[in-house]
Amino acid sequence: MSNSTITGVGFIGLGAMGKPMAEQLAAKLPEDVKLVVFDIVPAVVQELVDRDSDRVIAGQSPVDVVLQSQIIFSMVPEGAHVKSVYLDPTNGVCSKPLEDRILVDCSTIDVATSLAVKKHIITNHPQAAFYDAPVSGGVIGAEKGAIAFFLGCSKQDPNLPKLTELLHLMGKEVIPCGAPSLGLCAKLSNNYLSGLIAIAGSEALIMGMKAGLDPRVLSSVFAAGTGQNTIIDRFNPCPGVAPEAPSTRGYKGGFKVQLMKKDFSLAVAMAEQQGTRLALGQAGLQTYQDAADNPSCRDLDSRVVFRHLGGDENWKGMFNR
Repeated sequence: MSNSTITGVGFIGLGAMGKPMAEQLAAKLPEDVKLVVFDIVPAVVQELVDRDSDRVIAGQSPVDVVLQSQIIFSMVPEGAHVKSVYLDPTNGVCSKPLEDRILVDCSTIDVATSLAVKKHIITNHPQAAFYDAPVSGGVIGAEKGAIAFFLGCSKQDPNLPKLTELLHLMGKEVIPCGAPSLGLCAKLSNNYLSGLIAIAGSEALIMGMKAGLDPRVLSSVFAAGTGQNTIIDRFNPCPGVAPEAPSTRGYKGGFKVQLMKKDFSLAVAMAEQQGTRLALGQAGLQTYQDAADNPSCRDLDSRVVFRHLGGDENWKGMFNR
């Protein structure tokens, strides 16, 4: 990084996405910049510290992270967690003077909560800056440092060059979306589309397989035709087609179906608030609600809708290898 005044970068929230993102920072930050991490699960914090004790420091609370950092990232599951991280009066990020710190929330939450946190910071800490910057690319992308960031600011924002430099340590794309909360709006729109593609892709695979098509052949057809999409190419819902897809690992290690239900619900709610008519919204939401409640699908990657919809996971015996 070019800015020599940065001596510490903070990261709050070391879950399925946050942990590999923090690991990318630990591996790529300049040697003289410390990474201060905090999570409510002490063991995951200690794991990162043990891996690189010269670089990584264990924070004791969100505010402790702030006291040791100039730029702070957060990645937590829901809006209630974001409120707690930032607004808790005792240990929250905003419980001490923030001065000119830069705060970047990468969580996918409701727009109202993000704007409420930003308003609190503008009112009480006017020198600080807060940005929504949700990500896309899944756990696989986070592990490879290949995620995309949807940043809630304009291209003219004075902090954009500094943020872009840091975010590129964790991902390959940084897209300024225009204004506060528009990063979240972009992410919810993306996850609505991604969630529907996973359902439609599963249905199309099941349909073709029942007609006698090898899912590998069928997926190649999709890739060559107008049905081409990233879900089929990289996150194929049918096990054994895409080698790195969570489905091939028993649907483990991906974007949990409960989180897709949450994001999809937020997208549908956003559309309702706008008066946007969704032809597929309620059907998609019901599918993810049912899959999240299905004991054979819960806590697994969201592309497990293939299983929920009755897809044949033991298809290899039907076709010549």
